[in-house]
Amino acid sequence: MAERVAVIGAGQMGNGIAHVFAQSGFDVTMIDVSADALQRGRDTIAANLDRQIKKGTLQAQDKETILGRVTTESRLEAAAGATLVIEAATENRDLKFKIFSDLDAAVSPGVILATNTSSISITEIAARTKRPDRVIGMHFMNPVPVMQLVEIIRGLATSDDTTRRVVELAKAVGKTPVEVQDYPGFVANRILMPMINEAIYCLMEGVGTAEAIDTVMKLGMNHPMGPLALADLIGLDTCQAILEVLHDGLGDPKYRPCPLLRKYVAAGWLGRKTKRGFYAY
Repeated sequence: MAERVAVIGAGQMGNGIAHVFAQSGFDVTMIDVSADALQRGRDTIAANLDRQIKKGTLQAQDKETILGRVTTESRLEAAAGATLVIEAATENRDLKFKIFSDLDAAVSPGVILATNTSSISITEIAARTKRPDRVIGMHFMNPVPVMQLVEIIRGLATSDDTTRRVVELAKAVGKTPVEVQDYPGFVANRILMPMINEAIYCLMEGVGTAEAIDTVMKLGMNHPMGPLALADLIGLDTCQAILEVLHDGLGDPKYRPCPLLRKYVAAGWLGRKTKRGFYAY
């Protein structure tokens, strides 16, 4: 049976996931309640394909074929024809729980339901469905078309068969899947977020400017971008949400979000998406 993929959410992660599946030959339905978000998602895919053509990694004639594999829908029920559904909505527990409960009712029992959550428990999400053995984490990195890694996270009940199929699909879209266990933040964010948080504490305490802190990490630790610029790219609201999941789930004060991070989020300075975070854009 040919794999058909549905992606829930047309934001930066959702359209990136749709892009890599469509480029690898899969038919993709991108679903979002917002018609504007769907249009922006399609435009972003088109712009990213243009960037690949400019770099010489894609033939110009392939662009329309790839875009032709992506259809857009506003109703969750449009996922019914898919064999794999990947949820890439906002990092909000209640929203994800509702989506999975609704998806479980909308698609046939054999369909795998994956979540691109960066920190929320796969086991808890799976418990909102009648198919916990077919629920799994597929945590792509941002920007999806460029980054190689996919964290594959097994919930308590995720079956070996589900894991095997999802690992194969990640490889089929040119990614490197790494299997990790279902603990708060998994591996990527459990290590990344405390580093970003500590960089924000350094800024708050006047240890260095944002530019100084980021330059130390780029030139001293060979990171491609500094932690504060990376936080702006991820979204400061998302960083705060992940730190709160770590803090709640592990109960260790070292994960407490820095007060300066909370202040920026309260001000609506969320990073690149609002043109203002630790830097102005």
